[in-house]
Amino acid sequence: MTEQRQTLGKWGEEQAARFLRRRRFKIVARNLRTPVGEIDIIARQGKVLIFAEVKTRRGTCYGAPQEAVGPTKQRQILRAASWYLKDQGRQDLQPRFDVLAVQVVNDQAQIEHIADAFGLPDY
Repeated sequence: MTEQRQTLGKWGEEQAARFLRRRRFKIVARNLRTPVGEIDIIARQGKVLIFAEVKTRRGTCYGAPQEAVGPTKQRQILRAASWYLKDQGRQDLQPRFDVLAVQVVNDQAQIEHIADAFGLPDY
């Protein structure tokens, strides 16, 4: 990954975290690496624990940001979230899987928060 793409990704994740905090989510973890994958943002609001994937794009020539969260990425996030819940003993919280699509428009972030974008088949 190029340095420019990494910088854009970090910027998008920071914008997404600020977006969630303004909506009264408490950020629990960012860029959490587990033995089975990474989760961009984990945030809590009441009894709901969201596992958020952040995708940032400067344009739409490669599609909308949320289109990059396909079945393979979803499975990786689900495995990492399951590992986290077991490791932290947080079976009392309701997991939810969100996507935050960040578009750069005139050097500003336009964020689409897709709540409950995908989920566990038997959860």
